[in-house]
Amino acid sequence: MSELPPRTTVKRWLVTTNHKDVGILYLATAIFFLLFGGILALLFRTHMWESGGIGLLENQEFNQSVTNHGLLMVFWYLSPFAFGFANYLVPLQIGAKDLSFPRLNAMSYWFYLFSGILVGIAFFQGRAFAGGWYMYAPLNVPMYNTAMAATAGGNLTILALILFVMSTTIATVNFLTTIHYERAEGLGLWNMPLFTWSILLTVWMMLFAFAALLAALLLLTSDRILLTQYYATDQGSSLLWAHLFWFFGHPEVYIVFFPALGVLFETFQTFCGRRLVGRKWVIIAMVLVAVQSFLVWAHHMFLTTINLPIKTLFMATTIGISLPFDLMVFSLIYTMVKGRVRFTTPFLWSLGTLVIFIIGGITGVFLGAVVLDYEFRGSYWVVAHFHYVMVAGSTALVGAIYYWWPKITGKMFDETLGKLHFAVYFVGFNLLYFPMFLAWETPRRVFHFPPEYTLYHRLATAGAFVLAASYLIMFYALGKSWLSGPDAPNNPWEYSRTAEWATTSPPPLENWPNRPSYASGKLEFVDDSAATDGGAAHARDARERTGQAVATEAEHEDHASIWPFGIGVGMFFSFLGLSGVTPWVAEFATARGAEIQETGSTDLVHPALLLLGVAILGYTLFEYGRERFHAPELAVAERWPFEGVGGTKLGVWFFLASDVVVFGAAIGAYIFMRLHEGWGEFETVPPSELVGLVNTYVLLTSSFTVVLALVMAERGNKRGLLGSLGATVALGLTFLGVKGWEWSQEFAHGIYWFTELHYSLYFVTTGLHAFHVILGLLIAGFMIYRVLTIDAYLQDDRPVEYFGLYWHFVDIVWVFLFPLFYLM
Repeated sequence: MSELPPRTTVKRWLVTTNHKDVGILYLATAIFFLLFGGILALLFRTHMWESGGIGLLENQEFNQSVTNHGLLMVFWYLSPFAFGFANYLVPLQIGAKDLSFPRLNAMSYWFYLFSGILVGIAFFQGRAFAGGWYMYAPLNVPMYNTAMAATAGGNLTILALILFVMSTTIATVNFLTTIHYERAEGLGLWNMPLFTWSILLTVWMMLFAFAALLAALLLLTSDRILLTQYYATDQGSSLLWAHLFWFFGHPEVYIVFFPALGVLFETFQTFCGRRLVGRKWVIIAMVLVAVQSFLVWAHHMFLTTINLPIKTLFMATTIGISLPFDLMVFSLIYTMVKGRVRFTTPFLWSLGTLVIFIIGGITGVFLGAVVLDYEFRGSYWVVAHFHYVMVAGSTALVGAIYYWWPKITGKMFDETLGKLHFAVYFVGFNLLYFPMFLAWETPRRVFHFPPEYTLYHRLATAGAFVLAASYLIMFYALGKSWLSGPDAPNNPWEYSRTAEWATTSPPPLENWPNRPSYASGKLEFVDDSAATDGGAAHARDARERTGQAVATEAEHEDHASIWPFGIGVGMFFSFLGLSGVTPWVAEFATARGAEIQETGSTDLVHPALLLLGVAILGYTLFEYGRERFHAPELAVAERWPFEGVGGTKLGVWFFLASDVVVFGAAIGAYIFMRLHEGWGEFETVPPSELVGLVNTYVLLTSSFTVVLALVMAERGNKRGLLGSLGATVALGLTFLGVKGWEWSQEFAHGIYWFTELHYSLYFVTTGLHAFHVILGLLIAGFMIYRVLTIDAYLQDDRPVEYFGLYWHFVDIVWVFLFPLFYLM
């Protein structure tokens, strides 16, 4: 399927891979989850009208509402809302026709949507997760908290988060490849629009931060479904979770706020009528924050047993990260001073964001000091500060709606309604959150509070409803604009300076009639089709030099595929079924003498859903691989520092960089837990070092056969290619066979993954590696099918090289696992 149906049809939105359509889908879906999370907030704020609650919610209902409000707002609203704009605007701003991998972009959206639907379904499967959005261990597992019983609903919330992180990882790889590989000719990194700069740094942070979260969630899922013991032990489990989670959690603050910063920079330039003061220093400051964001996570852990010198070090890094933000704030203020401010609706939202963020930043300094954090941690001071930072980002993104609404819809909005929306929002925001500073001694996540704070909490509840009412004004204003607003010009803002305003409102399907170029120092459009044959040859040569596929005259750019949606459906049913497998595992463990807390009764519905999901997933992935899809691409582009790499190879590199963090976190968890219990107290679990040595030789040999497969493909030797790939599959199966025999020996001696902590560490870590081997074998099997049916890879051997990168990575991981688990 390649033809794109009209926008008025449902089919269009199910099959589209065009970045602008996907951006609109993200924006609309994020607003839905904003309403979902907002309703939960109104529920528990109403419940807190009295110091002991008004009886609207029971204890666990309150906990579920607070927890899922946090999860929905942090994960399913804030970042996806920003990436709705990123999807729509980044290719336009850098002169690209689309993202590098359009089908993966669509798949990322469907994973996001279905993960959010799973969160909603969780409320109807026993109960949803109720342990706070940060899911602290050991309270996130049933053993230490009966409210965390391994119901299908609680499990499903965690699985939904895993699916969301998968969506995020796909999007991250896509944006990194696009921005580094598809910039218009002459558009260097320094000259990129600041919104695109903010997205670039955001996805770099996401690449590593979300990988750490994925590792933490995989271990938590293992505990809740397979009944392992990562977080169900007193041997450092709470510290392990805190390190993994906050290594993600603090960069997440900047992941949420950086796109908002990009909006502020763009709107301040546009409505102050001048270039941002200190632009290059602002970029450097953002780079410093992105790097430093991974060096401050332990300031969330000042109340743990970490020693004081380490806490002091993290206090210093926390203070240090505030300094680049000071530079950015002063840059914005000085831009207003040096420019001529126009108080339009988008600028009011940006100015309001700056005011709110300054308050959030100042109050955060208190939490960065060890002594003060002892007093404020776990109080409503943290709640207020957190919202003054995170919802400040949301405020800027609402302003982004008004700023880019004319470009996306081709319609202008009513300025009076937009300014009224801002006024009501700003009053409601501060009425909601500022009283929380005054009621700071209220414990967070608890609806019981001293009666003397009743007034502050009632003001906050009233503010919540005022804030909610402001969105009704927004919906009315935008609906009115959509239905009867005046047509927007291509560029309604006099001093806007980015490339999206150089095309029509809304833009055409492939963005530009001709190729954008900055080679002359300003934006121009080059008509390659009108060039002589030499010009066409230049474009082909450029593609060949950079490793892009050379399109024939008959090829056209595709924008539609049903398979990303189908893969999303398969993942949805797979995860829905997996959420209810725990009772089956518990029954198996109990039969082998393990003492397992009650997990509910077994049923056949969830295993059936799991099998259905796997079947759908297998079929849709197979068809996805078979589909011929030609993505829009630039024949000539700015690609520093990755010239000559090739777009797909670059994407594989980025994915493997993320996977390094996943394995690093899993291996780090093993080392951390072993050190915490005592390195010498752990016994090597495998029955024999010789077994591990044999498997090491098997995998290293398989790396050689993959290299041989690439050589055969380069020579066009079909028989040699089939033989080499077949040998790789045989060696991979041998590895799995030996691993299966090894596990069977453990099982025969009564050793299972749920028996003790060090057995959990062994089975989960080596099992994660084995899962990667299985994925590699499935890919290799599909490649063999392609060679047999259409003589694939004989003319273009690059897919064999990309597979080799993945397979070598899996082998390298085993080189680390072998000594850790077999020899030490």
